[in-house]
Amino acid sequence: MTPIVHKVTCFITRSGIDYLDLLLFIHPHAGVQIPAGTVNPGEDLEIAAQREAAEESGLDNLLLLRSLGEVDEPPQDGYMLVARPTPVYSHPDLHSFDWAHFRPGLMVNVLRHSAGFTQVRYEESDNYIDPQYTTYNITGWAPDEALTHQCIRHFFVFEALGKTPNQWSVATDNHIFGLFWAPIRNLPSIVPPQDTWVKWVAVLY
Repeated sequence: MTPIVHKVTCFITRSGIDYLDLLLFIHPHAGVQIPAGTVNPGEDLEIAAQREAAEESGLDNLLLLRSLGEVDEPPQDGYMLVARPTPVYSHPDLHSFDWAHFRPGLMVNVLRHSAGFTQVRYEESDNYIDPQYTTYNITGWAPDEALTHQCIRHFFVFEALGKTPNQWSVATDNHIFGLFWAPIRNLPSIVPPQDTWVKWVAVLY
């Protein structure tokens, strides 16, 4: 059976002066984003959403209100998603040097196939500051069963209870995120494809 990667998006809200505020963060290399992440294999969706919301916001006063729905979100042509933790091999051979590991949810560029393996490349670019500069690159072979074209994204809405600062920073995912509140009716530019997710919170105002 083809594995499926499940991802969650966490719309964290608070009551503003006249309407709801939405929690966003500035990624140091990738612009303004919405808290989101990958569901661990076997993890309950709501628990995954609560975990990601807490990790990326640094808040411990979040109330999960409800699920807003889900959508199929396959990777673009020429790419696949890592479905389970896997070594990255130097050759299409389980006995070759496994010099790196991929975590679930990573999107990788497909290069070629051989003997039950797929050669893939994972890259991180400095999209926010210098989009033409690649800062990190892993190329190697992953077992075919560790990769998938199937992804489902689940959307959840949270309420931040009590008082929260207007701006703060959180160290997570090997980065420092700058968190801030923005009125849902007047959001700043959000990186694609996350800008298309905003329609899911249209029901909130």
